[in-house]
Amino acid sequence: MTLTRRDLGRMVLAQVAVPAVAAINSRLSGVQIGAQSYSFRDRPLEAMIAAMVEVGLGECELWQGHVEPRSSSPDRRAELRKWRTTVPLDYFTAIRRKCDAAGIFIAAYNYSFRDDFTDEEIQRGFEMARAVGAKALTASSTVSVTRRVAPVAAKYKMMVGMHGHDNLADPNEFARPESFEAAMKQSEWIGLNLDIGHFTAAGYDALPFLETYHSRTVTIHIKDRKKNQGPNVPWGEGDTPLKATLELLKARQWNIPANIEYAYKGADTLTEVKRCYAYCKAVLSA
Repeated sequence: MTLTRRDLGRMVLAQVAVPAVAAINSRLSGVQIGAQSYSFRDRPLEAMIAAMVEVGLGECELWQGHVEPRSSSPDRRAELRKWRTTVPLDYFTAIRRKCDAAGIFIAAYNYSFRDDFTDEEIQRGFEMARAVGAKALTASSTVSVTRRVAPVAAKYKMMVGMHGHDNLADPNEFARPESFEAAMKQSEWIGLNLDIGHFTAAGYDALPFLETYHSRTVTIHIKDRKKNQGPNVPWGEGDTPLKATLELLKARQWNIPANIEYAYKGADTLTEVKRCYAYCKAVLSA
């Protein structure tokens, strides 16, 4: 797939005036519940927005997979780099308008910096986030790329929440508490996108870590996993302190979005995200 100027022009979403709608309120007992839009990875952007509306979620961490073009070309990396550095920012502004029209607030843009990113790609991520209306970025990144991201985050005065997984074998991946702590020392603009499921699977307790670093936490991914790098499971069947985390957010009233990330094997994504949201309602209404 080769992207031409004509292709880029076509990719700019239509900017049509729409009547204002009330924002969807998915704040439960003071806890903002939303979704990482990866939860709806089986559908394109417009269908994802419609699914968020149907579930009743008013806050979104927008996954770059819902934004960037897809390609199976052998030159995908080069094509994607070109797209990131040339796509008009109006493309992102139009996405913001679509979400605004649906009553959905984009709290963060998920743009995962990697070591092969050029400096232009890194800076462009902040411009995209600003254009889409996000207040922060989240990133499944490496420890080593953080030193290049940190000064750009400071320039744009935009927090970057580093997202971890459970890969304990690679010290360049975010998994251990020490990895997150080392990254946060590089800049006040580097923080956490704490995935409590992955943190549990890696062998750590999310609750004390969150107590210590809540002021540096951009978003929380809420899901359930088994310990010892176990699988994602339906909520309530794993070892993740899911209920306790929601109760802690309620008790402390921290301004941290708790974003549903549907990851286990279940029915269709819409059905399962509804179940996850129902779990949150049950815990936070008690």
